[in-house]
Amino acid sequence: MPAKKRQNDPATGKKNKKEKRGELAVINSDLRDEAVQKGMRDAWQSKESYTNGMLPFPHCQITHFLQSESFVEGLQAELLQLNFNSKSNDLYKFQQSDDLRERKEHHISQIRSVVFGEFRVWLSEVLQVDLEATVDISCAKYEHTDVLLCHDDELEGRRVAFILYLVPPWEVNDGGTLDLFSTNEHCQPVSVVKSLLPCWNSLVFFEVSPVSFHQVESLLFEWVNEMYLDPRYQARVQQEFEESSEICLPSFLQEEKLRQVRSALQSSEIQWERKGPPNKRCYGCANMQSLPSCVQECWELLSSESFFILLSNLTGLCLHYLCGDEDESENEDGKNETENRDGEGNTQASASNTDADTSTTEKKDKGPPTCVGELRRWMHGDYTLLHDSVKREYALDLQLHMGCAGWKSEFGGFTSYIAHDEDEELLTVYPEDNSLALVYRDKDTLKFIKHINNSSSSHLSSQNTSAFYDFSFNYYE
Repeated sequence: MPAKKRQNDPATGKKNKKEKRGELAVINSDLRDEAVQKGMRDAWQSKESYTNGMLPFPHCQITHFLQSESFVEGLQAELLQLNFNSKSNDLYKFQQSDDLRERKEHHISQIRSVVFGEFRVWLSEVLQVDLEATVDISCAKYEHTDVLLCHDDELEGRRVAFILYLVPPWEVNDGGTLDLFSTNEHCQPVSVVKSLLPCWNSLVFFEVSPVSFHQVESLLFEWVNEMYLDPRYQARVQQEFEESSEICLPSFLQEEKLRQVRSALQSSEIQWERKGPPNKRCYGCANMQSLPSCVQECWELLSSESFFILLSNLTGLCLHYLCGDEDESENEDGKNETENRDGEGNTQASASNTDADTSTTEKKDKGPPTCVGELRRWMHGDYTLLHDSVKREYALDLQLHMGCAGWKSEFGGFTSYIAHDEDEELLTVYPEDNSLALVYRDKDTLKFIKHINNSSSSHLSSQNTSAFYDFSFNYYE
């Protein structure tokens, strides 16, 4: 029976309820083209390239997935009104909505209908597989320092994973790329061989399999030498660290980021405050409010939860409150970091202070991981001394040196670790440009920075400066 055209209500002149709901979700008409479907189907079956390519495992990125831009804008607006829950463990950190299958909003209902119906049928035809009507669908929101580390998405019965991006204009430097990993003969991930940039109204789908390893790039991948993000290399570093409780990781930051930060540290923009009193310490400490943007980003990297996870992987320590215990529940609080000052003048990047006598278990139960740190400038005449007011506790010390190429040990400026009430030196950490020094110390281990006796800038030939810098952090289990 032919349908009748709906008219305005004669009494009010308004359109009926169904018409007020807005436009329907419609996928790009090009996807219905038989030639396009055949090309994609043939490429998928043969695992060969079609448009953007299929390596390292079958995947596809569809631009302009939905026909109407105004519908996509409406969908984004509805999704942003949802409640998001913080999701965080050793693998990921981001915010996620509840399941969208029961939502009643118009645009969300429409996209759900398209995914469950037309798009699922289209996928079945292209992939030549029978897909069940069961579809898991939710909305994830990634913010600065959020991350989803390497995983394969394999769950019982899952055949295809997909992502619909609703992002503003995006560039590679913004992070968040979908990185695809190659695998070895044992089906283990090796390295990132392809990165897909998020794009407004684009949909990415890929075949879920034992080799479909991927990740959402975070601040780590933008800053840290990719060698230290390789799980196999992390295992080697961890083994060495566990044997000696210390390690130096050369070339830690990527070269471009290193150049930016090193140049900014030598600028006049940063305000350096002298730290005292002289019977305990004498050096320059950066005013955190005066940091150039790239230096601030480096600070945020070293105090981010994703960096806590990286350090846990490199050392075997449980530095993140969700690392090392699979039975612990996920954090749903989504607390923001705050800054406080401890007795040594360090900036504390955490939502809560850590008491020196608190047990490891209690610390993990209290919430976000804890670290304290400073950005320091070291010049002729600077030093720190041993003194009784220093907190004695278990901690992982981190030093990231910059601007010290050509530095010689006789100039001083090195960190010396000694046993409490003893003169014996346990370890010496020398300044080395772009080297990350990690030292795990117990309550009976103290440290000091040797007095610097170097008044000539000629000693640092490559830097043309008489100062070097370090990011200094202490991380607590």
